[in-house]
Amino acid sequence: MSAAARSRGASQLPPLTKGPFSRRLMIVALVATIGGLLFGYDTGVINGALRPMATELGLTPLTEGVVTSSLLFGAAVGAFLGGRMSDAIGRRRTILALAITFLCGTVICVLAPAFGVMVVGRVVLGIAVGGASTVVPVYLAELAPFETRGSLAGRNEVMIAVGALAAFAVNAVIGNVWGHIDGIWRFMLAVCAIPAIALFFGMLRMPESPRWLVEKGRRSEALEVLCTVRSRERAVAELAQVESAASTDSRREVASLRAVLGNKWLRRILIVGIGVAVFQQLTGINTIVYYGQVVLIEAGFDESAALIANVVPGLIGVIGSIVSLYLMDRVNRRTMFITGYLLITLWHLLIGIASLVLPVGSGARPYVILVLVVLFVGSMQTFLNVATWVILSEIFPLHMRGLSIGIAVFCMWIANALLGLLFPTVVEGIGLTGSFFMLAAFNLVAAVFMLKLLPETRGRTLESIEEDVSTGEIYAVPEPRR
Repeated sequence: MSAAARSRGASQLPPLTKGPFSRRLMIVALVATIGGLLFGYDTGVINGALRPMATELGLTPLTEGVVTSSLLFGAAVGAFLGGRMSDAIGRRRTILALAITFLCGTVICVLAPAFGVMVVGRVVLGIAVGGASTVVPVYLAELAPFETRGSLAGRNEVMIAVGALAAFAVNAVIGNVWGHIDGIWRFMLAVCAIPAIALFFGMLRMPESPRWLVEKGRRSEALEVLCTVRSRERAVAELAQVESAASTDSRREVASLRAVLGNKWLRRILIVGIGVAVFQQLTGINTIVYYGQVVLIEAGFDESAALIANVVPGLIGVIGSIVSLYLMDRVNRRTMFITGYLLITLWHLLIGIASLVLPVGSGARPYVILVLVVLFVGSMQTFLNVATWVILSEIFPLHMRGLSIGIAVFCMWIANALLGLLFPTVVEGIGLTGSFFMLAAFNLVAAVFMLKLLPETRGRTLESIEEDVSTGEIYAVPEPRR
């Protein structure tokens, strides 16, 4: 398909109609992204709950790392299973199942009498987190019109940031007001049950992905869904595009991993997706999410002050993700990624230098490092976190989408888990300074990877992206104007 044909295909679609259709789409996005909020809360709550939990359950530094990383290894499994499950039973039903899994994992963790049960509960939560991280962005991207797909699919990352901020705020309030109560960490964990229940009952009234319905031959249901979020004229035109893409025999042959690996262009896009996912973790953002309090104590804050100061990066993360939504439909994806990785490399270098030149006990040291951490988190949320989830929901063809995003996010969570498990040991071995210099090197490599391999997808329908990914033409498409 030529660039001109792609342009005509998009321009021939009737314009979007605002009003009840866009409002309905916003409601669907709000409900589905409760899964993102749960993702953020469950991964962030350990930040403040770990120290009192360690005291009560008698955890050692090793078992603290196991408790933290067990959720992440569970998420790797959940990401892979979630992708396959959503292909088999649908995006909506999978999200409903994940809501139940979130609730079950929360109950196990809250009632855990010992280390072993806590690890089981964290693994169950991890399966839910990983599944949500795979399915929710795809669900939103497949419902969104191409004109606003970046900002709509990106709302999930905003909710992840909101969830993490909520975890930091809840930890700060509960820890400082009721911190003297035994088992206070159980209350921190229990708050997660509220959004899990809201996600389940909310999704009962939400539609299925129209693209998944077309893939399963359920055309009338797909049209009915599209007519709830588009004008009928636009819905019919979009459905025709989706059906045309789904009916191509060459795409029907690439549903298996073996077929994907046997096609050089599909193999390449899978490698790109894995690289995007893994490098997002090698930014070190989740070392701040999980061990932010530890980093700030190492910088010079006392324990209580670190718990409060930890809220600031969380707040900046939410602001940055909201700014990112504005940018997603206005700035090229490649520009976002390359800018983001270069900025993060700079902030990591400065954190390492500040840790090196400002002596421990210096009055300025904790505040300089806090400012640099805030700049790092702000850059990450503005340029990379939203963009990562949007690009993963866009670049894979429909018949390999669930499988491929599951593999990419599986690799993401494995990288996340290894960092969560090893970061305390790395800090102990090479110090805060060496840790951030190491992360700076990772991010410089990531910037080069994005410059060389990442295709541009902004302003394209999913069907036109699929056409060009399958033939390799996507790498020859000129970037759209900003």
